[in-house]
Amino acid sequence: MKQKIDKNSKIPLYIQLADIFIEDIEKNMNENDKLDTEREISKQYSLSRVTVRQALDYLQKNGYIYKIQGKGNFVAERTMEQNLTKFYSFSEDMRKKGKVPTTEILTFEIVELDEKIASKLKLRENDLVYKIARIRLADGVPMIYEISYLPYNRFEDLNKKMLEENSMYDVFNKNYHTKITYAEELFRPILVNKLESIYLKIKEGECALKVERLTYENQQIIEYTVSITRGDKFKYRVCLINDADNID
Repeated sequence: MKQKIDKNSKIPLYIQLADIFIEDIEKNMNENDKLDTEREISKQYSLSRVTVRQALDYLQKNGYIYKIQGKGNFVAERTMEQNLTKFYSFSEDMRKKGKVPTTEILTFEIVELDEKIASKLKLRENDLVYKIARIRLADGVPMIYEISYLPYNRFEDLNKKMLEENSMYDVFNKNYHTKITYAEELFRPILVNKLESIYLKIKEGECALKVERLTYENQQIIEYTVSITRGDKFKYRVCLINDADNID
């Protein structure tokens, strides 16, 4: 990992050192790998312990490492990047990342629509829908708390066991021959409330992302889901294409 620190640079020494560690963490290290001690890093780069400590604090604040009192500094679990330029499924994406996705169904019920949800699904107030509250986990760690609303008439005979054994989109496809055409999502940063913090096993008031999804089969809405996604576990990528001749 040894790279040179430029002591004549205008970039602070601790930032240079932190950048070296970030590159090494992203390219060569695994989650929970232990970093060298402050003394070893200080000797290796001919830097003061104060500078090394600043760099380690910077890495911790930005989510690259975590500290265990009396044991040292360790590589933190990576946030998972989600590409928003194509349709995605939590279960499928977790498997691609080498993680085991599971779902805990909190509630599964048939309810009458209120005015707000009816307007989202383009249905009439008091129409019946499935209301399903779930926690989505990866390797046993809660990642998303979500509530889904599905038109009852479109998915008659849907039951809890189907969703315990398969992803929702697999059920759509295999049991109801539904082909998802596209989805619309609205993202909004929030601070989690007490209930959400309990389900996600984070502190009340921590940052999260609220995601509202409308899923379509052709022009018909077949799902409205509100997800609370942990801010420390996900990041999202969007590709922006310039289709204009000039940009001011």
